[in-house]
Amino acid sequence: MSSSDIFIGETIGTAVLILLGVGVCAAVTLKHSKARNAGWLAITFGWGFAVLTGAYLAGGVSGAHLNPAVTLGLAIQGGTAWGDVPLYLGSQLLGAMIGAVLAWAVYYGQFRAHLTDPEIIGARPAEEGMVDQAAAPKAGPVLGIFSTGPEIRNAPQNVVTEIIATTVLVLAILTQGLNADGDGLGTLGALITALVVVGIGLSLGGPTGYAVNPVRDLGPRIVHSLLPLPNKGGSDWGYAWVPIVGPLVGGALAGGLYNLAFA
Repeated sequence: MSSSDIFIGETIGTAVLILLGVGVCAAVTLKHSKARNAGWLAITFGWGFAVLTGAYLAGGVSGAHLNPAVTLGLAIQGGTAWGDVPLYLGSQLLGAMIGAVLAWAVYYGQFRAHLTDPEIIGARPAEEGMVDQAAAPKAGPVLGIFSTGPEIRNAPQNVVTEIIATTVLVLAILTQGLNADGDGLGTLGALITALVVVGIGLSLGGPTGYAVNPVRDLGPRIVHSLLPLPNKGGSDWGYAWVPIVGPLVGGALAGGLYNLAFA
């Protein structure tokens, strides 16, 4: 596939993935949203459908990696040229930022109402689900819509959680999600991957919110730091390395395990 195919497919596919994923988090979190307090099941299935939609859109164009951990795993496995990796990663990050901005635009009124509500801006972060008191000042009241955060801030555990969850995801893609020609996700592979994402969210997502995708966290976190949101608080950059390093290590491990066990 050409460089333009990779750029267009990964940018659009990742943008749609993040639009729908951040969108379901906003729908569940923000006041004056019809889905407010819909819960973890809504979030996990919303992210699964987001992956499914992005993969269908981009599968025939770029292979629908939509995730640097997947790109790294495929490069180690041999299905993606190393020379294409930087283009994949740059396109994915751009798409993630576009998707986050679009989600903000969809919920613009809800963001403003939420962040100017005295009950919200006066609440301690611990009252909104953050267990670790030491971490409370670092995250704003809507940061969880844009990016992930741990329920218990323990960097080694948080990284291990992301490594294990991402290894499961990428290994599932490498073994089931590639079509017979090895040139990207087929329709059945996209569906399997989406269901795996739902399963990971339900089973392994509790500790960290299961980033399993560096740009899923980094792109929206950058957007959160830049958007003119009133009373938005911090973007918790001290934690931002965890959902980058953990998924990349998990993707690399999955590629190595595939070569050892399945090649």
